[in-house]
Amino acid sequence: MLSAPALARDTVNVVGSSTVYPFATVVAERFGRNTSFPTPKLESTGSGGGFKLFCAGIGTQHPDITNASRRMKASEFDMCQRNGVEAITEVKIGADGIVIANSKQADQMDLSLRQVFLALAKEVPDPKGGDKLVANPYEKWSDIDSGLPAKAIRVMGPPPTSGTRDAFVEIAMEGGCKTYGFIKAMEKKEMRGVCHNMREDGAFVEAGENDNLIVQRLVQDKDTLGIFGYSFLMENSGEIQATTINGVAPTPDTIADEKYPVARSLFFYIKNAHAGVVPGIAEYAQEFTTEGAWGDNGYLVDVGLIPNPRNVRMETAKAVRELKPMTGDEL
Repeated sequence: MLSAPALARDTVNVVGSSTVYPFATVVAERFGRNTSFPTPKLESTGSGGGFKLFCAGIGTQHPDITNASRRMKASEFDMCQRNGVEAITEVKIGADGIVIANSKQADQMDLSLRQVFLALAKEVPDPKGGDKLVANPYEKWSDIDSGLPAKAIRVMGPPPTSGTRDAFVEIAMEGGCKTYGFIKAMEKKEMRGVCHNMREDGAFVEAGENDNLIVQRLVQDKDTLGIFGYSFLMENSGEIQATTINGVAPTPDTIADEKYPVARSLFFYIKNAHAGVVPGIAEYAQEFTTEGAWGDNGYLVDVGLIPNPRNVRMETAKAVRELKPMTGDEL
């Protein structure tokens, strides 16, 4: 049971991913307008930060729902269990692509995953050859490949607490890194250390959890690139453009069928113990998972969500109605 002060809160509290935040905000505002429940309170903490808050315990000082731009890790599920957050419903809401974008006033770029890795990793294979890693020597894009612009490498991206960062290093950086046989052959932990470590010499700049700041910077500085979710590209498509990766542009179709190399799934997680206590949790989750919201022609598509296939939506909506708890074996 929750303690007496637990009953003092009548507003759903949602934390987590900055990428899922715009989608969740649209749902929350509609939910507040169209039902008798207060509009849920949302906070953008990053996926990792959201799981920490969500898994800290039961009781209304803790959030009810956390958004994530990657799946919960087994270690996070274990942390939840240890702190009494036992029954959790996982909701896969759709897909998103991670884009590398720049100002429309600049030339559009085409990069391979290997070039992305070489531009942004702390250590890279020695350009002189051999199976040796050296501190990243590349200062301009043209140092990596003479076909790329002779401009300084300057990329703004999310911090380590961000699910976008997690997904970017796992999909893009690791994807490029593993094109080197000697790195791919390393023990997993060592390989991840090489692939996931971003350079700290100013070429890569952490921009915090506010993707809008990155967009503003790109508009002001046409030589800088930025890393964020596809929905932010959609929102700002008048001013910024996406880099093609391995020759593929991010579009709803290429992200949904994963032809675009940096696509990932988006989630939120419900703390089932709070559902009977804080009013509106189950109803908010059900609104999010209606066809009118997340379906092929739903209002979330207008703000950049790439819908799940219909059979996945049906199955997930049923799990939400039943508040079906995860077992941990999914992870």
